[in-house]
Amino acid sequence: MIIFPAIDLKDGKCVRLYKGDFNKTTIFNSSPFNQALEFQKKGFTHLHLVDLDGALKGKSKNKKIIIKIIKDTRLNVQLGGGIRTLKQISFWIKNGVSTVVVGTMAIQNPKILKKACTLFPGQIAVALDVRNNFLAMKGWVKQTKIKLMQFSKKLEDFGVTRIIYTDINRDGTKQGVNFLQLKKIISKINIPLVVSGGVSNIKDIQQLDKFGLFDGVIIGKAIYDKSISLTELKKFV
Repeated sequence: MIIFPAIDLKDGKCVRLYKGDFNKTTIFNSSPFNQALEFQKKGFTHLHLVDLDGALKGKSKNKKIIIKIIKDTRLNVQLGGGIRTLKQISFWIKNGVSTVVVGTMAIQNPKILKKACTLFPGQIAVALDVRNNFLAMKGWVKQTKIKLMQFSKKLEDFGVTRIIYTDINRDGTKQGVNFLQLKKIISKINIPLVVSGGVSNIKDIQQLDKFGLFDGVIIGKAIYDKSISLTELKKFV
């Protein structure tokens, strides 16, 4: 199971949102690059990087910071946030991103997603962000009436390398992972699954690891407020 410490970028800073609410933002580090370096120094090999400005507006203002993290660290960067065209996907892969994460594009333009998976095999992940069993998109601001299971089944023949499942109602809350829901999802989805949202302590990680069914887990707020220490988390790397 891959451990993905998370950096969410907004206005050039490392932040966390509460339940995806852009009005409830906490700045944890004014230097995302230094934060990425800290993860690397602690022995982590992967990083989940989200461009919140890109997710909200469809246009990035954090390119320089993202490229610096990619070029000047050894981390395998999984990048998402506002990536909605083949041109954008190509740009980031050429600049060294290991895995490009698409969300809104996957929902609105599945044909482009399928083409991207063909052009960049093993490098395209889909973010399925769920609020009350329905998918949300455009930085979680727009709610759809599309059900998670209904949509995920459509992706099985696309060649998607992994699904990143986020429980929006738990994201940034540290309420703990919804294991009951995860059991239902993992039994019905045949694409490797990365879990995100609600991780509160090391016991959540231990339980996810015991399942042995998940491709990875993304951890944000619990790292930044030190509910989980990087030292104890490193044991799972």
